[in-house]
Amino acid sequence: MNPTPPDPPTPESEGVAPAVRHLEIKAALLMLLMVALLVGSAAYVLYARGVFEKTQRLVLIADDSEGVVVGMDMTFSGFAIGRVARVELGEDGNARILIDVPAEDAKWLRTSSIFTMERGLVGGTRIRAYSGVLDDPPLEDGAERTVLRGDTAAEIPKLMASVRELLDNLKALTASEAALASSLANVQALTEQLKGPQGVLGTVMGGAENAQKLVTTIDRANALLARADTLTARLDSLVANADRQVFGQGEGPGGTAQGGLMGDARATVQQLNGLLGDARTSLQKVDSLLVEAQGIASNTREATTDLGRLRGEVESSLRKVDSLINDINRKWPFARDTEIRLP
Repeated sequence: MNPTPPDPPTPESEGVAPAVRHLEIKAALLMLLMVALLVGSAAYVLYARGVFEKTQRLVLIADDSEGVVVGMDMTFSGFAIGRVARVELGEDGNARILIDVPAEDAKWLRTSSIFTMERGLVGGTRIRAYSGVLDDPPLEDGAERTVLRGDTAAEIPKLMASVRELLDNLKALTASEAALASSLANVQALTEQLKGPQGVLGTVMGGAENAQKLVTTIDRANALLARADTLTARLDSLVANADRQVFGQGEGPGGTAQGGLMGDARATVQQLNGLLGDARTSLQKVDSLLVEAQGIASNTREATTDLGRLRGEVESSLRKVDSLINDINRKWPFARDTEIRLP
């Protein structure tokens, strides 16, 4: 019998992995996928960085650009509206900060906008834009603006110098030979004087003797005021008596009632008015009789008799008036030259 030949050896029997079919094609596809991922990532990064976005250029001029780096944001009301594209040195020695602002965010920048660059103790440099009036014309492309710079760290040396000066002044003020020490000693001496027998009065007057003189003067002034009060009371009584004598009703000696001078003068004037009325009536009778005497010549004897009687009445009235005038001069001696003339 012929023996059976053994089977040929296989890769699995020899421990070798089987060959992958179309390995070159798969490797090429993998390489293309990697390249696409890299290109997509780069494109996305460029898009995120705003490379494909329409922008507007803004140039900020500063005397120092320390802390400003490319890619730094410029903020408006806390929102990033621009990014630093480049920092360069100008011909005049100032730093020129070129900022790209997206077209959709450029509406927040106006011709009256203010730009600041702040550098604090903690954190980096910040570029900010402020637009107070949004109705102003928009900022043109490529505009150049001077940035206002505020550096907190630059103020520290000035602050330390001020603090050092303040400490020197405080040291000079609190020294033993300073004016403050003398003032405190004087205040202490003044306090001791206030605790003395005379107290504040002795301190103000400059001594116990002057204080005693002031007390004596005050006592004399009080006595003088008391005497003035007494004199005022007597003067009030005198005025009341004069008022009663001139205007009011009072009692005379012995309890008899007597009127004031004004009351007597009023009564006398009333009597004088009565007598003057009588005299006026008599004179009117004289006038009528004279008319009758001129008109009627036949009654001359009768008219003469009437004139004699009328003359007697007139003389009686004149005597009454004269007595009344004398009475007025006696009671009211203010008008001495009183004269009554009859027509």
